[in-house]
Amino acid sequence: MKAKATTPEAPPQAVEPAAEATPQPVSRNAAKKALLIEALSYIGRYKGKIVVIKYGGAAQENEAVRITFAHDVVLLQSLGMLPVIVHGGGPEVSRAMKIMGQEAKFVDGLRVTTREGLAVTEMVLSGSVNKEIVALLNAQGGHAVGISGKDGPILQARKLRHPKGIDLGYVGEIEAVHPELVQLLLKQGFIPVISPLGQGTDGTTFNINADSAASRIAGALKAEKVIFLTDVDGVMKDGQLVPALSAAEALSLIDRGVISGGMVPKVEALLHCLASGVGTATIINGAEHHAIIAELFTDTGVGTQIRG
Repeated sequence: MKAKATTPEAPPQAVEPAAEATPQPVSRNAAKKALLIEALSYIGRYKGKIVVIKYGGAAQENEAVRITFAHDVVLLQSLGMLPVIVHGGGPEVSRAMKIMGQEAKFVDGLRVTTREGLAVTEMVLSGSVNKEIVALLNAQGGHAVGISGKDGPILQARKLRHPKGIDLGYVGEIEAVHPELVQLLLKQGFIPVISPLGQGTDGTTFNINADSAASRIAGALKAEKVIFLTDVDGVMKDGQLVPALSAAEALSLIDRGVISGGMVPKVEALLHCLASGVGTATIINGAEHHAIIAELFTDTGVGTQIRG
């Protein structure tokens, strides 16, 4: 009998070292979950809290950005927050004055407001600009009400005295804020949209700087947060955005001239509202779509945040 043929054993194979595990990219679903969890924590933090938004600059000029702004504000309200809008409208006032044959004059960034200019200013700010914002918010499903700082009156003002003795006309500074009307509207589920006009004790109307109006109203409401929409990303230093500042650091940058020009009164207005009890204040670029959402609901936020 023949022996059964056997297959020779194969030579042993060299064992290659196991390759290191390559980190796998985070899936889109995982990233979305993380972002949602991050956002939910902030939604809970701001629920039932007042957020004052100073609306102006490019956010007020660009049609697509205006619609995004209105959508985001209505979203804030739907999530249980209490948004309050204080708006400017300088470019619109200047255009209307030109059409009516009036010349816009400025001293140190302040609009010289004659009696004739005041009539145009009130017509534009409390009329066309204010009602356009209200219409945008309501078209997005909100419940907005347009009012003036004269209503209530919310803003009690007096004539602003220029340090050089220059007569600025009907330009005012705020003496006191009476927030009861704003609080009533918030309690009834409305979004107050406020034009920056004030009233003297004798009934005189004054044109108020919108940054100052937003700051003082936020302070009187003890808002959780105030956001200024501007045409720049925030406070810049050596060409780079400064993401966060303490009040002391902000004052130091003003003294050193790092914060200069039109940014100075904005930062000073924010410092004033922080000193009045507002939680945090942020300057953001209003030309960026959904900038308000990015600032409120993400860890990194956008713009420059100032803390007291």
